[in-house]
Amino acid sequence: MIGLRALVAGAAIALVSATAAADTPGIAIVTRDQAALRAAPRGSAPSLAVLWQGEALEVRGERLDYLQVWDHRRERGGFVRASQVRRTTLKPEEAPGLLSVVRFLRDTPGAEALGIGFAAAYIRAAPPEALNGEAGIEALDALGAFADRLARRASSGVPQNKAAQAMLSAHLEVAAHYGVGFASYERERRVQICYDGDAHRRVLAMPSTPEQRARAALALTREDCVAADLPPLERRRIDEWRAEVLDRADAAALPNYLKNRVLMRRASVWSGLAYRRARSIDREAAAAAAERALAELAGIVKMELTEEDVATYNDAGVRVGASRWATPPAPAAAADRQPQLATVPGKPGETCVLLVDANNDAAHPLASRCTYGLVWTASAALNREGNALAFAVQQTETWRELWVFRKSVKGWTVRVLPPAITAPDLGYAEFAGWVPGGAKMLVAREARGEGRYRRRFEVVRLDTLAIETQASEPGALRAFRRWQDAAWKRETLSLR
Repeated sequence: MIGLRALVAGAAIALVSATAAADTPGIAIVTRDQAALRAAPRGSAPSLAVLWQGEALEVRGERLDYLQVWDHRRERGGFVRASQVRRTTLKPEEAPGLLSVVRFLRDTPGAEALGIGFAAAYIRAAPPEALNGEAGIEALDALGAFADRLARRASSGVPQNKAAQAMLSAHLEVAAHYGVGFASYERERRVQICYDGDAHRRVLAMPSTPEQRARAALALTREDCVAADLPPLERRRIDEWRAEVLDRADAAALPNYLKNRVLMRRASVWSGLAYRRARSIDREAAAAAAERALAELAGIVKMELTEEDVATYNDAGVRVGASRWATPPAPAAAADRQPQLATVPGKPGETCVLLVDANNDAAHPLASRCTYGLVWTASAALNREGNALAFAVQQTETWRELWVFRKSVKGWTVRVLPPAITAPDLGYAEFAGWVPGGAKMLVAREARGEGRYRRRFEVVRLDTLAIETQASEPGALRAFRRWQDAAWKRETLSLR
């Protein structure tokens, strides 16, 4: 438990052991923002410093309705109104009261720094047997929740005035003074601040409840708190660790809404692992990861999704859909004379896709194109007329394109249909069927980009890949009702 105490043993809390020996009145936790530390016990006295909620001050005496205090953080003394602080001696008998305050503040927006201060005071006051028991785990769970919520406030991107920015910066400083660590990542041209998760790791290591373990696992495995510039091997190691952490949550013992959140996170993590394992040419492990992602997504009870979880569910579905070809069905045997795909290595890291037939081998292909993405050859689908072949190419773990070889009077060409006309973010485009006549095909596209989520079913011209008709549901299109591919309908996630 020495390590647990070190978690919050900042100077303001550690000073209590010294003050108790001198029979001083303990400490005072500031309960409101912008409280004044004054030079004398009166409201007209000069202000020496501005205090913020959650700060701890050593109490050295009382004067009128003021407390005489020493601020170890700023190394100066002064007076603060007694009504603006909560006093405690941090004795064991005060621990239950401190924990009650933590419980009250846990779900109070804007009180994160104050909650961290009281959680730190409880951890300092509680005896070892309490810290190792249910109450100690509850305090750590709350401490992690306060830190996470404070980090989310700091990363919200909501425009704030100078006063709000100053308050948020002060709250982060208060939390850091208690030993709560934060990390910063650059994402989508803004800074993402994340809690380092120390309290959550301790909750997972202790005999916590299923709900506490689930909350800790979800907090530790956030996608937006993983550095975007990690090398591939390091990123795969992080994702393997995230999958292991999520497996520590017993989903079967959770209420449905929380179970759904765990399953959605697992599906997202395992779909990313499918892509990374396939990039490492570990196809069996990639297939196992993709199957796990599909199984986790299938376990989600849609009727139990909260309003705030609908967007997360859609994102998880797109992520799993992007990597679903890592578990390919057995490819159908192509006739010897029909066009089919072949792949050969290109430049370092490249794969070159070749279109070959009985008269044109890999040395003299009908057409070719190279890519740094993953080419899922098992996805290849040739139309009845033999003049078009569609297949999937996954460029990133969350972005899968549809490539189409097409024969014209000038020979074979290849075109690329992306999931959306945005910067690659989250999405997939997939073949859904051929329209007889060799001029059109059916496509399903699902993507999120530039803050918008869209799912569309389209009839596309093969010569230009221009959209002829589209709808949000396949049943709204006559061509889909008649010509959708049976294998696509069986395997796709766009109909979930």
